[in-house]
Amino acid sequence: QVELVESGGGLVQAGGSLRLSCSASGPTFSGYIVGYFRQAPGKEREFVGAIAWDAGNTYYRDSMEDRFSLSRDNAKNTVYLQMNSLKPEDAAVYYCAATIRTAYSLSYYRAANVYDSWGHGTQVIVSS
Repeated sequence: QVELVESGGGLVQAGGSLRLSCSASGPTFSGYIVGYFRQAPGKEREFVGAIAWDAGNTYYRDSMEDRFSLSRDNAKNTVYLQMNSLKPEDAAVYYCAATIRTAYSLSYYRAANVYDSWGHGTQVIVSS
């Protein structure tokens, strides 16, 4: 089971950008789906996006694709979540997660319970 190490969170002004990283420790991400979720105080954890490591296909929560982008670096065994034009409502703890389960559609990976490994989370604060 892959272990996930997250980094890249921090404080940013509204309109700014951050890039979060999710690295695999142990097995590589080959064959995995890597997803990102976020959870703001008092709110439920919500899906942000997912990337299929081998093919590079991505899938995003509605309305996020215009500002958020997932990519991968094979050499570094790392997934990146690039977040642009950040808004105060984007502030949350962001988690990456991974699963080797297969599905016909990436929409399957919107659900948190399909993931087997989770990172510790990284805090994103957006000041207005």
